[in-house]
Amino acid sequence: MIVTVKFFAAYQEAYGCSEMRWEFPDNTPVSAVLERAIAQHPYLEQWRELTRFGINFEFVSRNTLLKNEDEVVLIPPVSGGLSMNNE
Repeated sequence: MIVTVKFFAAYQEAYGCSEMRWEFPDNTPVSAVLERAIAQHPYLEQWRELTRFGINFEFVSRNTLLKNEDEVVLIPPVSGGLSMNNE
């Protein structure tokens, strides 16, 4: 099956693009997308436990199975936003 993988933040920096199309066998969990990214760019290992997964605009667990033509997003932690500190 073919899925579109969208990259943001550290993943986009590692790949130098915003998306790629990857092929996986049937019954593959979304976590395999992260494993492939880390295998290709070992620097991304530091984000393994902090990355969340999205499929077709919904957050999913790492064990969710991919389907042909899914759009997968690897969501690393991002910095920025409002500070809780009033200084």
